[in-house]
Amino acid sequence: MYLGWIETEALFMGVQEQSVAGYGLENAVDTAWILVAAFLVFFMNLGFAMLESGMQRAKNTSNICMKNLVTPAIGGLVFFIVGFSLTFGKDLYGVLGNPMELAMLSGLETLDMWPNTNVTAFAFFLFQVMFAATAATIVSGAVGERIKFSGYLLFTTVILALIYPLVAHWVWGGGWLGSIGMVDFAGSAVVHLTGGVAALAGAIALGPRLGKYTEGKVNLIPGHNISLSTIGALVLWFGWFGFNPGSTAAATVPSIATIAITTNIAAATGALAAMVTAWLHLGKPDVGMTINGLLAGLVAITAGCASVSPSAAIAIGGIAGMIVVFSVEFIDKILRIDDPVGAVSVHGVGGAFGALAVGLFADSKYSGGISGLFFGGGFSQLVVQLVGVFAVSAFAFGASYIAFKVIDWAIGLRVSEEEETIGLDVSEHGMSAYPDFEVPS
Repeated sequence: MYLGWIETEALFMGVQEQSVAGYGLENAVDTAWILVAAFLVFFMNLGFAMLESGMQRAKNTSNICMKNLVTPAIGGLVFFIVGFSLTFGKDLYGVLGNPMELAMLSGLETLDMWPNTNVTAFAFFLFQVMFAATAATIVSGAVGERIKFSGYLLFTTVILALIYPLVAHWVWGGGWLGSIGMVDFAGSAVVHLTGGVAALAGAIALGPRLGKYTEGKVNLIPGHNISLSTIGALVLWFGWFGFNPGSTAAATVPSIATIAITTNIAAATGALAAMVTAWLHLGKPDVGMTINGLLAGLVAITAGCASVSPSAAIAIGGIAGMIVVFSVEFIDKILRIDDPVGAVSVHGVGGAFGALAVGLFADSKYSGGISGLFFGGGFSQLVVQLVGVFAVSAFAFGASYIAFKVIDWAIGLRVSEEEETIGLDVSEHGMSAYPDFEVPS
């Protein structure tokens, strides 16, 4: 044991010596911060699981939990093997990164600094893989209560291996949208719009749940536990302090506090705006709509959190909170697309608005020189943001819809009517989330 202790100490001292060369206090602080931010973003998976399960029926709770459990697991491997390289590998024609350059983090060492940052390359990777998993898990709620678990696993692999990495490369990896000046600091378009339109494609490909639209009527299918959904929303709010401030990739910059403030303000105004809008429009301060308003405010500020003033964050969050109420109703009652959790409205519509809001509210005092339409910058940045929103929406929706249809052709996408009636907990996983409350047959 004594010799083992000496060997361990010698190994530790070797690591210390290795870390001294070219790795100082600023590197350590920034690397520690981006790792903490990555942990916070990972924690958001818990928020998604609780939010989605609470907004859907009890008989599908285990299935929803399972999807949110395996999504970051798939992301951790798929993004490691190919996604990170497609996103951040050497740019090829403005469309994708070299798929072999960074595959399985080849050529990287833990103490290599990521370009233009003080953080280690491995820390940067961990932060990015959490973003990728977030985009994928957005789809889970919109396709809930009727998709085969196997079909969900296949689509999750596709979005993490191809769809999300290409969009992220366009904006963040040296691709064509970044080259024309699109601003999306933490991913209103890259993460949320991509996930939101993929969710839309899945909901369309699957069709509505049984009993949702009958005899010309739109029937409410309530979730089983609003407490879970509320807890999930608050967890997501907390996790967003890793999502947005963490995108600085540095703890040693003064803007980190401003980003945290704009994030919090937009969340607060989004929740209150949705509550008031629902109260006036529907007659009651609806809890579900307030949750969606909170999340829409967070989604909307994500692109411009480092480019707008705190007062502008009030407007962005408030507008997003109002929009989401009418968007949920429009998608459900007019388009008749069944989205059990409002993911398309929160992430798709909210993400599109957030990206466009940069072109409206960017303030050169905060953005480092970029000004939006309302701050003397004219239409130039707004046009760039509009091009980005259109491109991301078209590609992510088209690629996702094709992927869903191919999966449907290959193995079938939707469970049978009998399985849907029984519930996916039993039919897909052979268990119930609440066995003590089942009524004996």
